Amino acid sequence: MTSDPAAFIRGNTRPAAPSLIPEMTLYLATEITPIWQATEVWLTENNVAPPFWAFAWAGGQGLARHILDHPELVKGRRILDFAAGCGVVSIACAIAGAASVEAAEIDPLSIAAIKLNAGLNGVDVEAVLGDVVGSACRWDLILCADVCYEAPMTGHIMPWLKRMARETEVWLADPGRNYLPERGLQAFAKYTVPTTLEIEDRDQRDVVLYRVEG
Repeated sequence: MTSDPAAFIRGNTRPAAPSLIPEMTLYLATEITPIWQATEVWLTENNVAPPFWAFAWAGGQGLARHILDHPELVKGRRILDFAAGCGVVSIACAIAGAASVEAAEIDPLSIAAIKLNAGLNGVDVEAVLGDVVGSACRWDLILCADVCYEAPMTGHIMPWLKRMARETEVWLADPGRNYLPERGLQAFAKYTVPTTLEIEDRDQRDVVLYRVEG
């Protein structure tokens, strides 16, 4: 297998539109088993994470849909897409006219996917490799989707997001993950997102968009 991340992504996905965002094209997995098996080989050789970047997860789709339907919410603003995955939210912000968009991820394959996906959609997104938790605030709006799927992840990110919420807006999109905090969130929108049983336990998810309270 090639050690070129872009070649690996192109070879194991195909350009497709997410279910809720027909106007966008992303490199996405069409069948889950091949991409997961292929990435196990990559993981062994390169010590990287499973292919979360190969799917447009429900929370990200709901958040991206809201941004595209309400571009005035991000136009001219400095955006951080935290734990950006495939970059669906970042790309929506760039399409909607954000002044700048940073897409932060700890997975090198995700960074490569974000760059490829931004190119497919003709927009500029700065893909940032590394954990930005603990960084000083330099954004007008921080966006997170599908981030509360494990207790350690929630415990790591939420204290920082709450601190950031004292200085700037922080939105969190969640499709009913088990570790979403019970307090400190204010719902402001809801979307029903078609999903696949290959990666979810149902054929649609109700995604709620929240403002994080500081």
